[in-house]
Amino acid sequence: MKDDRLKPFKVGVLGAGGRMGREICRAVAADGELDLVAAVDPRFAGIDLHQVAGQGVPAIDVAPDLDALAMASVDVAIDFSLPDATEQAMPWCAEHGVHMVIGTTGIEDARMDEARKLFGRKSGPNCIVASNFAVGAVLMARFVEMAARFMDGGEVIEIHHDGKVDAPSGTSLVLMEAIASGAEARSGEGGGAAFGRDATERYVLEGTRGGVGRSGVRVHSLRIPGMVAHHEAVFGAVGQALTIRHDAFDRTSFLPGVLLAVKAVASTPGLTLGLESILGL
Repeated sequence: MKDDRLKPFKVGVLGAGGRMGREICRAVAADGELDLVAAVDPRFAGIDLHQVAGQGVPAIDVAPDLDALAMASVDVAIDFSLPDATEQAMPWCAEHGVHMVIGTTGIEDARMDEARKLFGRKSGPNCIVASNFAVGAVLMARFVEMAARFMDGGEVIEIHHDGKVDAPSGTSLVLMEAIASGAEARSGEGGGAAFGRDATERYVLEGTRGGVGRSGVRVHSLRIPGMVAHHEAVFGAVGQALTIRHDAFDRTSFLPGVLLAVKAVASTPGLTLGLESILGL
């Protein structure tokens, strides 16, 4: 009898016509452990996937809605679309027993809380959500938390292409939380001044000092044509500075992490935020 565990995961891509969606379709199709059986994007509904994503993908028509996932018996849905679309897809997938791997950023906290309940049910499907699937970016978050325990102050700068609709980026929010956690751990140990200390009293231009997160950690968002995704944490202490930076020069940098998550999601119970546990960090 054939071992069903050896069968490739059936994968559907949501937002298949987007910049990341096209890359993901090609990567899934090229992976021998995965089988691309559905592509969903209402903007390209009815068009052959070859015309959307190029050669190397199966000859399937792009579907207009999520029903295509059920028709193709999809095991895992990969979603790199828009917040509104992802917020609708999460309950649908949870109810239809479809695992999800989500890279969409800008999802409302309330929706994430709902998803945590939906994907946390016993014997139900699972979900992995990450703001950045580049392994280097995951490592960066760990490094900045370590640095914040020893440096006196730090801020985040993030640079993305001019088509990004949310600011700050999901990755920069993760970095801000990591810095805050490190700074608060240091404070609890009785060392260092608060990261939130800021002597600025007069603003020539409002907003110049960026957005403020937990423990006063600040972020500055740049939107520049030609960029992809670039994150920098700048720290300072007496007589020294430390800069930790990650650059994604091409969207292919995210693909190994996406494929890793797709293969791990079925055995990763509930809703998981980030790739840290999958990477063993």
